[in-house]
Amino acid sequence: MNKTEQLNFLIRFLSPQTEIPQTIDDKWRLFRSLVNAREPSPIARTKGPNDFLDIQNNLLQSMIEEKGITDVNNLKPMRNNLYLWRGDITTLKIGAIVNAANSAMLGCFIPCHACIDNAIHTFSGVQLRLECANIMQKQGHAEPAGTAKITPAFNLPCDYILHTVGPIIRDTVRNEDKKLLAGCYRSCLSLAEEHKIESVAFCCISTGEFHYPNEEAAQVAVNTVSDFLKTNKYIKKVVFNVF
Repeated sequence: MNKTEQLNFLIRFLSPQTEIPQTIDDKWRLFRSLVNAREPSPIARTKGPNDFLDIQNNLLQSMIEEKGITDVNNLKPMRNNLYLWRGDITTLKIGAIVNAANSAMLGCFIPCHACIDNAIHTFSGVQLRLECANIMQKQGHAEPAGTAKITPAFNLPCDYILHTVGPIIRDTVRNEDKKLLAGCYRSCLSLAEEHKIESVAFCCISTGEFHYPNEEAAQVAVNTVSDFLKTNKYIKKVVFNVF
């Protein structure tokens, strides 16, 4: 199947009665919207050329390759084990990327929303939401701020995704908010160390929809990661993605 055929099939699978747009861009936007709004549920595998997950996986992987994959090994450190990079985190080949999630931990349900949670779930594939739903069902309650969970990356070029919930700033930044944000970074690095992941890329946690001031968040991020790396013996590269 070419890209047009793949999108037509995927759209029909998800919404048989929906009229399929004519252009590739509109087809992609519709498919992404359907995926973003879809509740977590398994998709039965079928033998042969019409397997939804196979077609979805091929499409997403080819789109990521078209965007251009960046290998962390080709980046130059800012200092010691710290790297500064500006790019699309869904195209980074690295041990793990960090997703700024919400407390439900199921991804963004707003069609084509510009947040990183939406982008990561979109390009990882529908498997990610189901994986997160299974984790949260076992946990039995919302994810507290400052903690993290780990999942496979599915179609992304990284190996794992670390999902963390940052503090939401309502007015001014409180000491508790600083502690929670630092906890996000420590929790992600601890999970990486536990799973023997040598390289991690952080997004700017809480600085988007959660309104943490950029400069203050950057200070917490760099200080927390630097302190962690002083005693860590496994993690060799930490990337701050300032997309």
